[in-house]
Amino acid sequence: MMMFDTFETLSALGLGALNSGACAGSAEAWTALDAASSFAAINPATGEATARITPATAEDFERITANAVAAQLRWRMVPAPVRGDLVMRIGELVKEHHTLLGQLVAIDTGKSVMEGKAEVKEVIDMATMAAGQSRMLYGFTQQSQRARHRMYDQWLPLGVTGIISAYNFPAAVWAQNGFLAAIGGNTVIWKPSPKVSLTALALQHLSNRAMKELGQEGVFSLFLPEDNAVAELLISDPRIALVSFTGSSGVGRKVAQIVGAQLGRRYMLECSGNNGCIVDETADLKLAARSITFGVVGTTGQRCTSTRRVIVQKSVAARFTELLAQSFAQIKVGDPREADAVVGPLIDKAAVGHFEEAIAQAVALGGRVVYGGKRIERPGYYVEPTIIAGADNSWPCVQHETFAPIVYIVEYDTLEQAIDLHNGVVQGLASGIHSQDISNIELFLSAAGSDCGIAKVNMGTTGADVGAAFGGEKETGGGRTAGSDAWKGYMRRQSVCINWSRESPWDQRIKLD
Repeated sequence: MMMFDTFETLSALGLGALNSGACAGSAEAWTALDAASSFAAINPATGEATARITPATAEDFERITANAVAAQLRWRMVPAPVRGDLVMRIGELVKEHHTLLGQLVAIDTGKSVMEGKAEVKEVIDMATMAAGQSRMLYGFTQQSQRARHRMYDQWLPLGVTGIISAYNFPAAVWAQNGFLAAIGGNTVIWKPSPKVSLTALALQHLSNRAMKELGQEGVFSLFLPEDNAVAELLISDPRIALVSFTGSSGVGRKVAQIVGAQLGRRYMLECSGNNGCIVDETADLKLAARSITFGVVGTTGQRCTSTRRVIVQKSVAARFTELLAQSFAQIKVGDPREADAVVGPLIDKAAVGHFEEAIAQAVALGGRVVYGGKRIERPGYYVEPTIIAGADNSWPCVQHETFAPIVYIVEYDTLEQAIDLHNGVVQGLASGIHSQDISNIELFLSAAGSDCGIAKVNMGTTGADVGAAFGGEKETGGGRTAGSDAWKGYMRRQSVCINWSRESPWDQRIKLD
């Protein structure tokens, strides 16, 4: 039984059969429709086109960027709490359309509607958090070595922020970056993945409405090209002060090279993860199996924080693997519009191919498929969540991040060995340990423990709290978005010294009439 009608959802969010992929920050600033040049938005649950989009061109980029630069000169002088009002209003409109947007995320990505709504809730939460943060863009007072001088630090706008987001989170990544950039006095140009274009279009429509209501048009813009050469204009243009990129480490290196070559510009990277979770001999194995299950299968394994490796103590490995297989067996894979579907399809045909290649390599190297391992023969891009036991951490398929619901079981003897295995990959995003031993937990959380940006205890590796900074180390890129003091990454720091004495050190040396 289907939960909703796809085309009713699109229509309710202002989307049609053909849509513009470029908007310069207002309802009147969408580019003209052109069916001849349009590309298809493919629903991965069916493999069929949902709608079509006229891609943004180089001319569109120039118009959008010029508008964003001009709007930022005004926006930077708007009081930060007033900037927060705009972000809050966008959050309110997203909340009013919560269910519809959750359905749209499911259509775009193949996530379950439950997960789609959860992602939209993150947008709402980020708006609330950013609006509050707009009243707390703190500097601090310092003590000057000079008499009758005052020193302090302050944070000022950067300019125009470019956001490049991946297909797995078509709404949340924009909110994590864009809302903090906006309260910091920057205008925002968003380049979403063309694989999940419909969610971005709907969010731009809502942003246009909020900007018009509050008289702040031009703050949020949308740039949706299909051609990579056109997309790279956002990376190479010196008018874009900060580029925030979410995606593969390979593309992240290219972003760093291009942006870093122009001194004064900044980049923020959130790239690959190859996340491990240690299960020691004291762990609650049932809790671990339940938690790790969703860490593996959530978003069909297409999260940068998905659990890829479980490093389990040899004495409990067999029992844990049995429980994990039991847990996997209770997860229904199906069309995300089906009420009881927990896991949907992969994003496209190529992703299915990567899934099959990883499993074939693991089996050839001696791994044992104890659950799943196959594609599901039906329309769309469906695969079975898969557990591979007997894995070696050094195998190429284990070292590489495959965006699919595959987990490798690696066994260990000592906790120190487990931590070495855990850290023995080039990525450094999310990590976890399941344990009831406080010493083991604290070692994992110490400087000799996890080398990742995120650490979880008795939880899955997935799931982000917007109040915490999100990001990782090593080839994950080092960037931080969302909460804590991540807002500082979207602003420039200025040290200020004020002489209020009416005197200078040169008064005795220089005499003026």
